[in-house]
Amino acid sequence: MSELRVNGKSEDGLYLSLLDSDGKEFSVRISDTLRSTVNQPRLMSVQDEEAAPISVKEIQRRLRTGESPESIAQDGNITVEKVDRFSGPILQERQFIIDQVATVIVRKEPGREPVNFGDAIVLRLAPRGVDITQINYSCWRIETGVWTIKVSYPTSDGQGVGQWEYDPTRRSLNALDDNARWLLGEETPAPRAPLEPGLIYTEQVDRNPRATEPVRETPRLVSIRTDSDTESAKDGVQGRAKVPSWDEIMFGQKKDED
Repeated sequence: MSELRVNGKSEDGLYLSLLDSDGKEFSVRISDTLRSTVNQPRLMSVQDEEAAPISVKEIQRRLRTGESPESIAQDGNITVEKVDRFSGPILQERQFIIDQVATVIVRKEPGREPVNFGDAIVLRLAPRGVDITQINYSCWRIETGVWTIKVSYPTSDGQGVGQWEYDPTRRSLNALDDNARWLLGEETPAPRAPLEPGLIYTEQVDRNPRATEPVRETPRLVSIRTDSDTESAKDGVQGRAKVPSWDEIMFGQKKDED
């Protein structure tokens, strides 16, 4: 197929003069169909720019806050492809923040190398069987200029998530939830089960474990009165208490008097 270029119009204005690469001249009638075909792309482009209710700056601002291209396209009455055309710089900026956060030192211990954010996440999850290639990092910026960092990873129950605030001017991180603190090795106490209203839970403690054992009765000494002797009578004693012998205690037998 030969490529033709416009050489001009005929004197009556009804035809276009076209030339090929060899200088051979061709003519084509300027019909209404030709006019609409030539003018349509330009007219659609102008209408699209005039009707678009959202600017490029607004598209990028909303992308920076983490809003999805689909949501922006729907609100702006534009195509997702058009949103994607302006997302390149924002995606690069967000990746730069993620890379910067990964190098922030989050733990220092005497005699050991400092641990940065990226290594702390891996050291926490890898020993627990989490595929480190499935750890996902994302971020978005709020109006104050502070970024929100989000780390998500697969768990047996679905997906675990931790979030932090990141101030790039101070290079400081602040955990926003308990899971974020746990991911960086900051242990948090396990939540206690709530008690039911009106019930008091007590623990029964056996402080006398031998209480159920049978108690053996200890033999008791029994005093046996005997007649008073002469010396006792002089002292005003009517009778003496005699201590029984062992045989009397054990067998109830009275030892024969000598």
